[in-house]
Amino acid sequence: MIGIIDYGMGNLHSVKNACDHLGLPALISNDPQILKDCDRLILPGVGAIKDCMENLKDKGLFSWIKSQVTEKKTPLLGICLGMQALFEESEENNGVECFGFLNGRIVVMEEVDIRVPHIGWNALEWISKGEYEPIEPSYVYYDHSYYGIGFDKDVLMAYSHYGNLIIPGLVKKENVVGTQFHPEKSGKVGLSILDAFGKGIL
Repeated sequence: MIGIIDYGMGNLHSVKNACDHLGLPALISNDPQILKDCDRLILPGVGAIKDCMENLKDKGLFSWIKSQVTEKKTPLLGICLGMQALFEESEENNGVECFGFLNGRIVVMEEVDIRVPHIGWNALEWISKGEYEPIEPSYVYYDHSYYGIGFDKDVLMAYSHYGNLIIPGLVKKENVVGTQFHPEKSGKVGLSILDAFGKGIL
């Protein structure tokens, strides 16, 4: 069972519908007593990182997620804002401490001649595939104004170009996976990635 974490921010039902379409058992909850029985977790997210982290703490989910991921080694997929929360900190909202599952920080996309936010379809370039066999060419759907830097290079599985920026699109470190794009909105490619996570391939 996949537990989709409801902390008041995110495309919960879009993710749930995608799981249903793939035949992946999933539920939406903000109750750790229900989520603890799930063997995989998804942390979606849309909005500002400060609200994200405060909501998680207010609902008693921040420390619970940390325990599940670091002690019980429960696989966790962070989507968009949920991926940004996986890093050490974000410069958004004058600086916010995040989970720290991944080294690195989140910074605003500052570049000449590009539109911010980065919204729409973009090509995903693969570096490492592991056991996963991606659909290629891979195009995925982004919607964000911040992106990760300073991460360990071996966690980067796939990236996208946006202007002169390299956007980490898919990262993985042990049981922690993050997609800056929205797999639930990325057609067959995104569904394939979500399915791979749900089946333990990613």
